[in-house]
Amino acid sequence: MSQSTGNPKQFDRQQSGRQQSDPQQSGPRPVRRDVCDLFSGGRLVTIPRKAARREQLLVHLAQTLFPAGRTYTEPEVNEALRTVHEDCSALRRYLITSGLLTRTRDGRSYRRSTTTV
Repeated sequence: MSQSTGNPKQFDRQQSGRQQSDPQQSGPRPVRRDVCDLFSGGRLVTIPRKAARREQLLVHLAQTLFPAGRTYTEPEVNEALRTVHEDCSALRRYLITSGLLTRTRDGRSYRRSTTTV
């Protein structure tokens, strides 16, 4: 006899609980996707909405577009970011707020953060 008789909502909870505890279903989490799937023809297709995915992209951009130890002007930062996406101001803001790029108080110069992985 099946234990599934009774309240259908209770059955749904039982089923979902089984799926979560099934060792075949709850194996290791998938490896994080590479940022290359965000690009097409060397251009960034879209800026990810999910914070973790966007952070992954920003780390990649900081490492590839801005060598450490160099100071950049805002036009240089914009030019580098435009090589991958037209909305350079959004990318620049994201890089600043994430701490991957630092900016002087007067906004004249930018540097890649030394904490970049």
